[in-house]
Amino acid sequence: MFQVLSSSWALLLGVMFLMVGNGLQGTLLGIRGGIEGYSTLWMSVIMTGYFIGFLGGSRLAPAMIRRVGHVRVFAALGSFISAIMILYPVVVDYPSGWFIGRVLIGFCFSGVYVTAESWLNDAADNENRGKALSIYMIVQMVGIVSAQALLAFGDPSGYTLFIIASVLVSISFAPILLSVVPIPAFERTEPLSLLELWRISPLGIVGIFLLGSVFAVQFGMSAVWGLQAGLSVREISVFVSMIYVGALVLQYPVGWLSDRMDRRVLIFAIAVLGGGGALLGVLAGDYFPLLVLAGFMVGGTSNPLYALLIAYTNDYLEHDQMAAASGGMIFASGVGAIGGPLVLGWGMDFVGAGAYFGLLALLMLGVAGYALWRMSQRPAHQTDATGAYAPVFPQASPAAVEFAQEVAIEAALDEEDTQNRH
Repeated sequence: MFQVLSSSWALLLGVMFLMVGNGLQGTLLGIRGGIEGYSTLWMSVIMTGYFIGFLGGSRLAPAMIRRVGHVRVFAALGSFISAIMILYPVVVDYPSGWFIGRVLIGFCFSGVYVTAESWLNDAADNENRGKALSIYMIVQMVGIVSAQALLAFGDPSGYTLFIIASVLVSISFAPILLSVVPIPAFERTEPLSLLELWRISPLGIVGIFLLGSVFAVQFGMSAVWGLQAGLSVREISVFVSMIYVGALVLQYPVGWLSDRMDRRVLIFAIAVLGGGGALLGVLAGDYFPLLVLAGFMVGGTSNPLYALLIAYTNDYLEHDQMAAASGGMIFASGVGAIGGPLVLGWGMDFVGAGAYFGLLALLMLGVAGYALWRMSQRPAHQTDATGAYAPVFPQASPAAVEFAQEVAIEAALDEEDTQNRH
């Protein structure tokens, strides 16, 4: 771990500031939109914009990096992010302007993540790549949770929090661009198509599609729901924080179990637990401690479940297919993420705030039900023949998923070497 920190501390510090800025603007927009009187449907459209841009950026950013290099892409996209964050309160009377800003910010963040994550992957070696990925994911979660703490002590109706988010993003690039870090050669594997991936692992693709919607609802619409449910700004910040605290706390227990049992059984159990947490949120009414517990349970199950589904899909891939699979899995997740906020916005207009946990319950139990059905369609993998679980969260770019795939490949090759020696 010390070796990873010593070689990549500047990159990790920059990523943490970046995640503070991104986490702050996501929740802040949901609250400010409510203050300005935006309808729930308009807010769902605005929040969907981020995932439209993110999906587009994940497809186009690699070509941009190959054309002009990591540093230029990193600096240019970072400048756009900072500018857009400052412009949000300026165009507050035009929700269409917020939607355009969200699309652009999603595109820029996707490109920045691809750049940072490919840099980190290049800086790691076979011995510490798994640790580097774990530390990177921890840093991301710490950044998002810290952002909610900032929100609790600011005034979302003014300019200050938007300026703070912009400044944090601007600062995030300084440690990275001023450090002496070798610029990696950027090469991307041609992705497997969605149809090919579905034929290889139907559960993997369907599960990741549904979890894309779960993540988009959590990341984009939690603050919108909180206002409609009558929560204060401080309560909203605590609730959103617990979603990511749950993700951080439960990631490693799920990973430990993943390598020791039939992954489909674990997928089913984790999805049922998450669906149960969402149903608890439906029943909690306005009792805040139960709402916080529900957020912890849904966040703590949905985020590890994403990495678990990637590991399960890897069990049916050849080693040389794993990196290629990352693009298809990101695309499936992205399509699901675009639909999630739109469906929730429509539901909240007709049903009210209860639609938030209701949709999360439906999505999580949908994963559980499909996993249960797939158990009857295909025999289980031998536990000792499964690939390694690598932590990766739904907000990851294709570079991070490829990073995780490399961890899985290296673990599988090490296991083969060990077996051959015996």
